[in-house]
Amino acid sequence: MALSTGRRTVNHLLKPLTAAVSATRHVSSDSTATITVETSLPFTGHKIDPPSRTIETSANELMTFFKDMAEMRRMEIAADSLYKAKLIRGFCHLYDGQEAVAIGMEAAITKKDCIITAYRDHCIFLARGGGLYESFAELMGRKDGCSKGKGGSMHFYKKDSGFYGGHGIVGAQVPLGIGLAFAQKYSKEEHVSFAMYGDGAANQGQLFEALNMAALWDLPAILVCENNHYGMGTAEWRAAKSPAYYKRGDYVPGLKVDGMDALAVKQACKFAKEHALKNGPIILEMDTYRYHGHSMSDPGSTYRTRDEISGVRQERDPIERIRKLILAHDIATEKELKDIEKEKRKIVDEAIAKAKESPMPDPSELFTNVYVKGFGVEACGADRKEVRATLP
Repeated sequence: MALSTGRRTVNHLLKPLTAAVSATRHVSSDSTATITVETSLPFTGHKIDPPSRTIETSANELMTFFKDMAEMRRMEIAADSLYKAKLIRGFCHLYDGQEAVAIGMEAAITKKDCIITAYRDHCIFLARGGGLYESFAELMGRKDGCSKGKGGSMHFYKKDSGFYGGHGIVGAQVPLGIGLAFAQKYSKEEHVSFAMYGDGAANQGQLFEALNMAALWDLPAILVCENNHYGMGTAEWRAAKSPAYYKRGDYVPGLKVDGMDALAVKQACKFAKEHALKNGPIILEMDTYRYHGHSMSDPGSTYRTRDEISGVRQERDPIERIRKLILAHDIATEKELKDIEKEKRKIVDEAIAKAKESPMPDPSELFTNVYVKGFGVEACGADRKEVRATLP
């Protein structure tokens, strides 16, 4: 099945969903019993031998994946409605379609490992242990939001779980992520930092400068390119001479991963963490796809066909992959899974209703957490001369 977009076909975006259901059940009655699964696609390595396609999971893990991704999907669909109702203002970039990256990555690491990402950050926050209420309160600019209502959609943050935020400047989070890895090595911690970016940021000079330092110093850094194939409305082949982003480090090993397969992401991130702690940085390219446009101001259908979007939904949807595994192993029935999705919708609706009651931040908070004391808004007042006198 080949779908036309511009002068190229995108049949490479469609891979058979059924291939993900190749597995062997060992014990069906125990939710923690081992289920052996083979990834739908092989990993492709650059300057490194890729990990095995065979992955061990369990009924409990598969159900957790399904529940968490169902919640993420529902949150993003609800955010779409809230934005159209003008309850969310400014920029809003939705993650539906890419949930397997957030879920699989979290399954392979701990909260001591750090993650920093771009502005498509809602689901990463949830995966790191953030709550729906704090999410919707932040989206609506309310006081009880995870960034106290001052960050909005692009700047979720949860330091106590190792999430160092979403960042609105394209590619700017990558050097910060390398800085987090430097701090971990300096402190002799056995943890890693994941610096996430999209294919649209992959040509940024700051990314290569930061990667160079990470390689020089053998930092425990994992650069994760979430390749959803469109930087805003520009197809990857129009923006990059070499869209094999896992090879872009040249001197740094890389791995291409099916980013629509949560278990493949889990395997890749576990492999990458072990490598980074022992040898230094590695690049992961997650082959994924977003169902919404780049942001809420982008209909997402002017530079790609509706058939392309529906084709990926039918062939590669990350939630459907997990659903098929659950059903294939008699872990839950179709009705039970639908009931879970209904319950998640109810939970999301309740969080929205509660978030609407959260107050707006007090105007006095406008300049807090922005300036170092003595260099901020007070410098514009009567004591300006005194402040200037302290400057070097």
